[in-house]
Amino acid sequence: MSHTGMARQLCWALAMLCIAAGAGREAKAQQRREREPDSVYAERRAKLAAEVDGPVVLFGFTGREEYAQTYVFAQEDNFYYLTGHNEEGAALVIVPGTKDKATGGWNGPREILYLPAHDSQKERWNGPRLSPSDPGIAEKTGFATVKLFQELRGDIEELAKSFSRFYTILPYEKEKENGGYPHEEEWTSWLEAAAPKAKIGDAREKIGEMRQVKSPGELAFLTKAIELSLDAHFEAMRMMRPGLYEYQVAARMVEVHAMGGSEGEGYAPIVGAGLNSTVLHYDKLAKRIEPGDIVLMDVAAQYAGYSADITRTLPADGKFTPRQREIYEVVLGAQNAALAACKPGMVLTGRKHGTLFDIAYNYINSHGKDSHGERLGPYFIHGLGHHIGLDVHDAGASSRPLAAGMVVTLEPGVYLPEENLGVRIEDDVLVTDTGCKLLSARLPRTVEEIEKVMAEAAQKRGGND
Repeated sequence: MSHTGMARQLCWALAMLCIAAGAGREAKAQQRREREPDSVYAERRAKLAAEVDGPVVLFGFTGREEYAQTYVFAQEDNFYYLTGHNEEGAALVIVPGTKDKATGGWNGPREILYLPAHDSQKERWNGPRLSPSDPGIAEKTGFATVKLFQELRGDIEELAKSFSRFYTILPYEKEKENGGYPHEEEWTSWLEAAAPKAKIGDAREKIGEMRQVKSPGELAFLTKAIELSLDAHFEAMRMMRPGLYEYQVAARMVEVHAMGGSEGEGYAPIVGAGLNSTVLHYDKLAKRIEPGDIVLMDVAAQYAGYSADITRTLPADGKFTPRQREIYEVVLGAQNAALAACKPGMVLTGRKHGTLFDIAYNYINSHGKDSHGERLGPYFIHGLGHHIGLDVHDAGASSRPLAAGMVVTLEPGVYLPEENLGVRIEDDVLVTDTGCKLLSARLPRTVEEIEKVMAEAAQKRGGND
């Protein structure tokens, strides 16, 4: 190696050491290429303010949730829902219009966004960030009042003189028990220290109820995510054949998402062949697809922060075996039964009589048998669906009656490990005033439609694969 080459290698090594030391480990913001108008976020904040009797204090993620080089920053969902702000280290205070007269009242702003100061060293590595000192910061953020994050503590202490109750996102008990990055726990403790005499209530449920019914902008983003996901599933149908590896199918689907404008996947892709099709969250993607395998693909795109959730199950050879077809059509029948009953007022989950889950479960349990002649109901081992939105398992209780504007998945499945046979069919559904609309209707669901797409693709390849 030449001296010039050695010098270059040394410079590169030093740069990598700087990255490891800190600056380069700062998370890059996930580029949500579109967002809703500022007025939409402002309306949400106003609605929340009208439903609480004390200030709401929310914290954005800090960017230190994960130190891996592959980590890409994505904002805390509730914070993003109310602000549209996707940079790290921010906070939000919403003060309700009513005042606690017993303690004198608050005369300050009703909405405050707090941002970090500029850090030139970090920004040289990761690009410029918004800061309160920026010209036109109100127009850039949609907030009339933008302050330095360091001012938050003093404002909370002042608010505590006027309000006896605050709201934030309290930690789940399971998060306390299981460890992990304790974001909510840390900031709840911080708030308790800043306002020691105040009661701290949980804002999660109130915001979650708002998030369940989607705005027109949210529906547009979800529709785009769904359409990109359907394009990827079509590509998987066309390329599917024995000899491929699970990871090759997943890689092609992810490529379709990215080329179409997706900033990431809604969740880690699941592509499971044979026995792996019976593993609900299979993520190794290492198996070679063999003749006769069934292949389950649970893969979907995210667009502008909103996640689709789509699953299809295919025969590796392009044609279902009689047994595969039998189980597939049981699952499809269960999904069709749930679709037919999906409308406002229905409940998505739970074994209570008349829920959509109950309808799908009863269909599966009364059609088909396992290899021992037993009913298939016990092999439907998960819920029927969930809300989608900023999170693929979006906020809000699935036990709440459905209402127009909600978007949910319907995903019955049967998993038979003894037979190396798992089938799940998952589609995204918009609840309408009178029923529901299948947002993923463009993607084939029936045996005949799937086999037709795969046969046409095989013919184009020349039938030599």
